[in-house]
Amino acid sequence: MKTKTEKEMFTLIMDFAGSDAKIRVVILNGSRANPDAEKDIFQDYDVSCYVTDIEPFGNENDIVFRFGEMMVVEQPNTGPWPPAEADGSCHNYNIQLLDGNRLDLSFFHIDTLKNHVNDSLTLVLLDKDGLCKHLPPPSEKSYFISPPTKDLYSGCCNAFYFALGSHIPKTIWRKKLPLLKFYIEGWLREPVVMMLSWEIGIKTGFEKSIGSKGKYIQRFLEPEKWEAYVGTYAGSDYDDLWDSLFVFHDFFKQTAGFVAREYNFDFPAEKNSKVLSFLNHVRNLPENAKSIY
Repeated sequence: MKTKTEKEMFTLIMDFAGSDAKIRVVILNGSRANPDAEKDIFQDYDVSCYVTDIEPFGNENDIVFRFGEMMVVEQPNTGPWPPAEADGSCHNYNIQLLDGNRLDLSFFHIDTLKNHVNDSLTLVLLDKDGLCKHLPPPSEKSYFISPPTKDLYSGCCNAFYFALGSHIPKTIWRKKLPLLKFYIEGWLREPVVMMLSWEIGIKTGFEKSIGSKGKYIQRFLEPEKWEAYVGTYAGSDYDDLWDSLFVFHDFFKQTAGFVAREYNFDFPAEKNSKVLSFLNHVRNLPENAKSIY
């Protein structure tokens, strides 16, 4: 099987949209609309169609066959974890084609167009009524790192230290691996990525993006700092996981200290000291301990 080329995929998309009078505007978002994105063979096609009537586009069998043989199709708006905006006002198909291409195809009512074109990574593929003439060329501007405020900085620190000092120590002591991994990746890493983004923003004039979930972080870090950050990722061995928590601590403290100095914020040194002390204490607690202290 041969993977369809970008030209072939866009031809399919345009033929599909051009043949249906209900489709008035077609927009490309994501990395393929980004002139600064790294190009590779796995880039998705993030396509939104703006239509005069939503209902006819709610049947998967009428849509996906137009783009090739499919491997699997997901409809997140009707899946087991629907997003908050899944109110029936739009349809979305995440299509994984058997040839390796991935197409995220969404349908919105044309009346909502003005609510969606604020994304700077917007490239108009089709505009039957001339509704998008005012749009600027695509750029990463909507995804640039925003500077911190005093409250955001404080909240980020609180989120990190609460996860590191409350949820995580008891969970790793209990050896509840699934929950522990959730806390680490879901609750602990998020404030680290936020704080690190501010450091990167300071060094780049807040005119760069670190990508979704910080996927571009490596390109902005010195090799030794990237190596330190990699140390926050551990497998399933509990000793390795304990070690990674102290790497998390050291990494966050260093980064938060840098941001605090740049903005004259107050780094929570006392809170940091208490959490670190508690973390060390719990690591040395016997498995059969009857009391925390």
